[in-house]
Amino acid sequence: MEGNKGRVCVTGGTGYIASWLIMRLLENGYPVSTTMRSEPEHKKDVSFLTSLPGATQNLKIFNADLSNPESFNAAIEGCTAVFHIAATIDYAEREPEEIVTKKSIDAMLGILKACQNIKTVKRVVYTSSASAVAFSGKDDDTLDESFWSDLDFIRARMQPGASYAISKTLTERAALEFAEQNGMDVITILPSYVVGPFICSKLPGSVYVALAILFGNKDIVEYPLHTVHVEDVARAFIFLLEHSNPKGRYLCSSEVVSIERIFEFLSEKYPELEIPTLDSLKEIKCSKQIAIPSKKLMDSGFKFKKGFNEMYDEAIQCCKEKGYL
Repeated sequence: MEGNKGRVCVTGGTGYIASWLIMRLLENGYPVSTTMRSEPEHKKDVSFLTSLPGATQNLKIFNADLSNPESFNAAIEGCTAVFHIAATIDYAEREPEEIVTKKSIDAMLGILKACQNIKTVKRVVYTSSASAVAFSGKDDDTLDESFWSDLDFIRARMQPGASYAISKTLTERAALEFAEQNGMDVITILPSYVVGPFICSKLPGSVYVALAILFGNKDIVEYPLHTVHVEDVARAFIFLLEHSNPKGRYLCSSEVVSIERIFEFLSEKYPELEIPTLDSLKEIKCSKQIAIPSKKLMDSGFKFKKGFNEMYDEAIQCCKEKGYL
């Protein structure tokens, strides 16, 4: 699809990754259709999207809901590619795992069927998660795209966000199986915790997790933490869109961050913030360090441009500007 500047669809446009991707797609000359959930009880402010350079001419916003897959048809109509990013993230687990998973799979299959019927779509890029690989339950030091998370292992850990990891794993499997059965060009990208600045209206969950010790929540995540800058994720999406022949799954993660590294960075760069002592941070649960390298993505020609310092520095600056810190 190299050089193709046909219209593309980005689902879940008001989210962290999707809004950043829309900004970069518009900058790269792509006309974009995006979706957002309709909330009749109050009007959602989407000025952070409509005010983007190029949005007036090249951005169309449609209402769609994961619980009604057919609602995505209008946004997909006339598009050459679809980035499916919209997802139900329910860390509080208000809905049972089975409902979250069914909603996710039904939406994905509905979108793929719409792409089949709308003959203009050449490629679909589905946003999975590194959590669909990371919890394999196997005693390996390095995991790659050949590994799949073990659902029973995830359930046994009883960690927050377990239903999210399970739904991502099963939805990605369903997407790839459907693509194989129907001869569709479907690629999956598996980012780790996405960190960096944000243009969306709410504090992104992954940024909250990455800065959890600054928000006074030391128990929300295990360390070491696998991370990637939001800019690199957006670039990876566009890279896979424009790649002539991508295949299957692509892990997207660039840095492994220890609690000690975060503490040292914050103490040196932001001493004015309320940073817990290193001794108190040693109580945080740490797991065995497992590598989930992005070798396949990099071997395809992709290069990461942002590292740990940029991720955390830009995320903190953005949170300060928006009043979260």
